[in-house]
Amino acid sequence: MHARKGLATQAPLDPTTHTMLLRQLYLSLFEARRFSEAVDIATQALALNVLPDVLSQDAARAALADGDLQTAVIHLRVATRRGPASRRPFHFWTLGSALFLARRYGEAIAALERAARWGTRDKPLYRAHLALAKIAGGEPVSHLQETINALAEAPCGQGYGRFVLGHLAYAAGEWNAARRYLEAFVRRTTQSRPALAIALEGELTMAKSTLAKMASN
Repeated sequence: MHARKGLATQAPLDPTTHTMLLRQLYLSLFEARRFSEAVDIATQALALNVLPDVLSQDAARAALADGDLQTAVIHLRVATRRGPASRRPFHFWTLGSALFLARRYGEAIAALERAARWGTRDKPLYRAHLALAKIAGGEPVSHLQETINALAEAPCGQGYGRFVLGHLAYAAGEWNAARRYLEAFVRRTTQSRPALAIALEGELTMAKSTLAKMASN
């Protein structure tokens, strides 16, 4: 493995090179589903203080895959504090997504509100995910159809956006649309690179469950 060879070198490594080699090792461990080891490597990389918010995201992703929500939330909160303003909305969205899947809707709403407030290019996704969390948490949602339309028409409505659109359509009773969106999400995610499919296992489980509910009715 190139990363291990690079890390084993006797030559001194500058912090950036050292971080990138550790991150390559992290990715290989993550794809091998050695999640606790991946968390350890991401934590080592964090100590080098290069792209700390990105490495915090990495550690959180591995912790989530390992079933350790508490550690993941800690790392994601670090990412929201240490990331540059341009990446902060993404970190709040990721935090909100994890809390939403854990059914901690109040906390998810708080994180997604920040993502929606500060987001730019992906604002339609953040607003739609916020609406979904509010619906799940029993809160009223205004301008829902406008929110759905904005996400459906935006580039961020592809990929992960299909997961959100599918569940918004399901909540609205539009099962044909829900089925179409969720099947597209499942198909695209399962056919993607292994790291993405692993990272989205929670969403895949929820999407398949929702599809099964519709199929049984």
